[in-house]
Amino acid sequence: MIPPQQQNTITPHTPDITNRPENTSVHAESPARFSIPHQIRRPVTLKFEDVSYSITLGRKKNVCVTSSQEAKQTRKVLNGVTGIVGPGEFMAMLGPSGSGKTTLLTALAGRLAGKVTGTITYNGHPFSSFIRRNTGFVSQDDVLYPHLTVLETLAFAALLRLPKSLTREEKVEKAENVIVELGLSRCRNSPVGGGTAAFRGISGGERKRVSIGQEMLVNPSLLLLDEPTSGLDSTTAQRIVAVLRSLARGGRTVVTTIHQPSSRLYRMFDKVVVLSDGYPIYNGQADRVMNYLESMGFVPAFSFMNPADFLLDLANGIVADVKQDDQIDHHEDQASIKQSLVSSYKKNLYPLLKEEIQRNDSNPAFFTTGTPRIPWLNDIYAFLVGTENQWATGWWEQLKVLLKRGLKERRHESFSGLRIFQVLSVSILSGLLWWHSDSSHIQDQVGLLFFFSIFWGFFPLFNAIFAFPLDRPMLMKERSSGMYHLSSYYIARMVGDLPMELALPTIFVTITYWMSGLKPSLVTFVLTLLIMLFNVLVSQGIGLALGAILMDVKQATTLASVTMLVFLLAGGYYIQQMPSFIAWLKYISFSHYSYELLVGVQYSVNEVYECGPRLYCRIRDFPAIKCLGLDNMWGDVAVLTVMLIGYRVVAYLALRMGLHH
Repeated sequence: MIPPQQQNTITPHTPDITNRPENTSVHAESPARFSIPHQIRRPVTLKFEDVSYSITLGRKKNVCVTSSQEAKQTRKVLNGVTGIVGPGEFMAMLGPSGSGKTTLLTALAGRLAGKVTGTITYNGHPFSSFIRRNTGFVSQDDVLYPHLTVLETLAFAALLRLPKSLTREEKVEKAENVIVELGLSRCRNSPVGGGTAAFRGISGGERKRVSIGQEMLVNPSLLLLDEPTSGLDSTTAQRIVAVLRSLARGGRTVVTTIHQPSSRLYRMFDKVVVLSDGYPIYNGQADRVMNYLESMGFVPAFSFMNPADFLLDLANGIVADVKQDDQIDHHEDQASIKQSLVSSYKKNLYPLLKEEIQRNDSNPAFFTTGTPRIPWLNDIYAFLVGTENQWATGWWEQLKVLLKRGLKERRHESFSGLRIFQVLSVSILSGLLWWHSDSSHIQDQVGLLFFFSIFWGFFPLFNAIFAFPLDRPMLMKERSSGMYHLSSYYIARMVGDLPMELALPTIFVTITYWMSGLKPSLVTFVLTLLIMLFNVLVSQGIGLALGAILMDVKQATTLASVTMLVFLLAGGYYIQQMPSFIAWLKYISFSHYSYELLVGVQYSVNEVYECGPRLYCRIRDFPAIKCLGLDNMWGDVAVLTVMLIGYRVVAYLALRMGLHH
């Protein structure tokens, strides 16, 4: 029980920022003066009441199931977490690993899949596209394109996220301003690096500031960050937290999770929420937590002990550094200590939090500074702004920006020396193996044409499989921020991949065709090249569809290998007379149709070859060609066209469904 004289020291409160200067200077240890928060037009008060969340782990073992449903094991990740944080406040969420910090932060950002019980409101309103546009979310992992420079990263984000009312030059200028304010001028033209990049980019602290800068471009009223100091040294962590404190002092509502803050970092927090196994054990002012713990009998053995370390020990049920006191039993097990902290919270702090939330409800915050304090008028205004178009830029502008960004990012991968060497070496080797084979070697020429269709079936398919699984983290992040339509991203990705997807087969066919002695006709060569490019696009569509459906590179690669093996065997070259019960396989093989078209344009209807001494036969009567049935080549084109469109539609729908789940 908290003594009456201490209750007033623990009561959470929301500081009044109306008289604060907008650009309050950062903590004394901050390396720079920040002026990013020029004006917060929509201050946000975030309230969360009795928030709970459970996950399903799987089927219980050794359980007798009496119903038709399988018994499933569930785990409660959050258990009735309540709190409030307003404009100008910097709240930190503490707790051991697995305590539910990230889950709670994700729920507050409106990005948690599954049903969250309890109430989360923003200025008294539920989450909406309007709130999304005024919320910045920085994940623990820096999801950035490694080959883009710092300036390019922020400039592309500005072009996508800033409103249509600004010109492209003004958007880029805002990105330049963010670079200056976050102290990134020194590395503005350096590649970000990290991730799967094979080269070293900027440092971890600089990368984290780039992630924060992407969110600061939209001047968010609410900023949420998941462990922004993870993996950083103490000095870099100090700088990051100083930046966040400065942003909060500009009128924003800033909430962050943090794993093990130093005492210097802890002193920068206004409020702390401490979780233990999903249960809250403290929620209030950061500088009053020690008084609260002392009132319960938990007094640190060292007067200079870091409050964060002490809190985390208690959240784990450890009292090794607590002074010997008759009020507590040091031999209690961890579960009992945690339970006592949870019980004390419910008895002493929870009622105070509910009172503060009720006081805030009676004097609600407004979406814009200067809005008349008339409840019904404010509700109408919130409804109207909440129904705005959720996209900051138009579809065509999104397409152009995404296309340019994709070309800049993937040019290093697409036009890599290794891929070019791979194609050139195979093309030259093929040309040497089939060196000037003439019409007397029809079987060899037919084999070469089948090799064309198979090689340029495998190669683009396996490259396309990686597209969406590798892009998924970035796609999830940017889509959840409402940066662009999925369709604009999809079209930009398709168009951006065309230069490399079509350039390499063009080089391959050009080299191999003339080295191998195929029909020396420019028209036939052009038709062969067009068929090969058609084949490549269909194959790429299958790879995109498999990658989007499975979203797992290993599974997609395995399934693609089996699929291509079936297409290889059913292509019409290895087996000319297939059993009727399995002959239908060739009709789903794009390689079969491409092979038929290649043979059809290579050998005309009346073309002959020497089939014996002074004996000439029609080439189309050659057994390996006759079995193909080349009487309906336009039908083959129609089927490939359906496949070209169909597989890409399937890939788009699978991608949309996968992101929604």
